[in-house]
Amino acid sequence: MARVSQEHLDARRRQILDGAALCFARNGFHATSMQDVLKEVDLSAGAVYRYFSGKDELIGAIVAEVMGEVRTAFEEAARQSPPPPPDELVASVLGRTLESRAYVTADGEPAFARLVVQVWTETVRNERLAAVLDEGYAAVRAAWTKVVEAYQESGMMRADVPADDVARTMISTVQGFIVQQSLFGPVPVEVLRNGLRALMSMGR
Repeated sequence: MARVSQEHLDARRRQILDGAALCFARNGFHATSMQDVLKEVDLSAGAVYRYFSGKDELIGAIVAEVMGEVRTAFEEAARQSPPPPPDELVASVLGRTLESRAYVTADGEPAFARLVVQVWTETVRNERLAAVLDEGYAAVRAAWTKVVEAYQESGMMRADVPADDVARTMISTVQGFIVQQSLFGPVPVEVLRNGLRALMSMGR
């Protein structure tokens, strides 16, 4: 029997994750069955269950992956001296995340924002998913705190405000932008960048 390459395994896992995310964004977690996912990815049950035990594991994997990508992007920025200013950094990271998750719903709208909002809602009843999200949020917050500390050390930002306060505020800004996209439709990430740039230009 021919040995399956790691590249093939990775590609199949990617196919399943992308298809599942599109199903969840289109119909919600509870209205989506594993049969819907199998139909979307055009694979047998055995092929899918080889990678994921069920719906909850699929959801957790999607959340962990997205949070990991965001955390990595901010950690990379923190290693720059100094990091890019907040308006450029937030727009770059969010834009990259949205582009890498360019799922499209049946009505032609990008599904990433809908998926994120559904994940937040699902954590109320799903303790395992809540734990995954908590861990991811803590990592992103820690990465953002490092970025803020780098701003303060370089003189780009006032140093008398706790770095964690700034980190939480910037994360809230991104979360709010995602909610707007979910509720009111796609908005270019440049809108967020421009708004942050204007706020940053204000005097005391």
